[in-house]
Amino acid sequence: MNGIRYAGFWKRFIAYIIDQLILSLARTILFVPIWLFIFMRFFTGGGFNRFDNYTTVSRFQHHDESYIAFFAAWLLIILIFTIINIIIEWLYYSLMESSARQATFGKIILSIKVTDLNGKRISFGKATGRYFGKILSGIVLCIGYIMAGFTEKKQALHDILAGCLVVESISVYDFESRTK
Repeated sequence: MNGIRYAGFWKRFIAYIIDQLILSLARTILFVPIWLFIFMRFFTGGGFNRFDNYTTVSRFQHHDESYIAFFAAWLLIILIFTIINIIIEWLYYSLMESSARQATFGKIILSIKVTDLNGKRISFGKATGRYFGKILSGIVLCIGYIMAGFTEKKQALHDILAGCLVVESISVYDFESRTK
């Protein structure tokens, strides 16, 4: 792919920030009403107040049990929300990067896209591998991400693992003229 311009670290980083802002808005719209419902339900009807009819000693024992049940429920809710969040992010990145646009909204705004090593659109499976490869990129001080600033084709670790490139978006005419 002679003459192709690879997207640099900072451009990719800004695209990531834009994508995370979009995902944060989606999470807020989805999760805030659910959190409000849970808190309202617990603190107004079925929470700690139901033990007020017991004797003082008995009430303290039931409060302890209530706190334990609340904590367990809280952990379960956080686990469920975390799983839902992972699914939302995975689908956002994988569906958009394997689409005809080959880019998330952040990448579209910055005129960059994800391709395979031959400049072609990637499959959903490859986009999925790239998304979950980001876990490895971030494990040790985000060195896998920082690699994009130093590798020849500006690839991060997850790009190398998935066999992908992040390039400047160009028209088909420009692409053909650059590869001759």
